Amino acid sequence: MNRIVDQTLTGRYIRLEPLGRQHAEGLAAASAVDPSLYRWSPVPQGVGEMVRYIDRAMAWREAGTALPFAIVSLGDNTVIGSTRLWDLERWAWPEGHARHRLPTPDVCEIGYTWLTKSAVRTPVNTDAKLLLLTHAFEVWEVLRVCLHTDARNDRSRAAIARIGGTFEGILRAHRMASDFTARDSARFSIMAAEWPDVKAKLATMLLPR
Repeated sequence: MNRIVDQTLTGRYIRLEPLGRQHAEGLAAASAVDPSLYRWSPVPQGVGEMVRYIDRAMAWREAGTALPFAIVSLGDNTVIGSTRLWDLERWAWPEGHARHRLPTPDVCEIGYTWLTKSAVRTPVNTDAKLLLLTHAFEVWEVLRVCLHTDARNDRSRAAIARIGGTFEGILRAHRMASDFTARDSARFSIMAAEWPDVKAKLATMLLPR
């Protein structure tokens, strides 16, 4: 796999920093504020669990299958959550094709997104999605970005649809759920051709009100 180059992405309200062990204490503090928020997502509790979480994410980055970030508030430089581009796929394009042997992925997924309580229902998630999608579509020039959520998580499904994700259906027994059951996942996607309209929508959502 091709290793993905780390870089910091800066938005209107947040900064996405390449995830590292230096974020462990801040992330542990962020997740400890209200663990009940993470009913549908397995979010580590405590510094020890968080270090193992970060180490796994860094191993995926080294393997070229993920680009994980810590979400940092621009207002006070506080770590307020995490997110990543992952499940990076590179297709076997034939020799001579424009995408043959490109070092960047053809498609990817946004996931492992969680926020501390104070950042929920704020522009932070929209800002993060704008940064990640811009990177995927304009730097990597991917063909599609997928987003999955537990089919039972109505709030997350509504949030993905609100930013422009197209619902594609339910993947049955798709992944292990946070309650250690076989999770049905609601699948959404954004295509490269749809990106200009989605980008404009996200930018409008971030305008001061």
